[in-house]
Amino acid sequence: MTATQIWIAIIGMTFVTAVTRAMFLIGGERTVLPERVQRMLRYAPAAALAAVVLPDVLATPAGLSFALSNHEFYASLSGLAWFLWRRTMLGTIVVGMLVFTLLRLFI
Repeated sequence: MTATQIWIAIIGMTFVTAVTRAMFLIGGERTVLPERVQRMLRYAPAAALAAVVLPDVLATPAGLSFALSNHEFYASLSGLAWFLWRRTMLGTIVVGMLVFTLLRLFI
């Protein structure tokens, strides 16, 4: 790509990003999302986190792995289980790291 094409791409991406983010601001208070959409948006952060974390946890050089040798996956599962049970972030981190360390040492 030439320098001109790179600058056109940067300016274009800036414009598209600004317009899509400004849509809610342009409408102001007149824009009201339906209740169903508002309920669905509550799950967006969790869905985005799962979309970013899960492929990283499951990916190995050989592809996706659910094998016991995939320590990150089982540490993540144990951390998730702890969080769903006790709802404490510090405990989630400690349990996940403890399981990860034990799996690395003994398996």
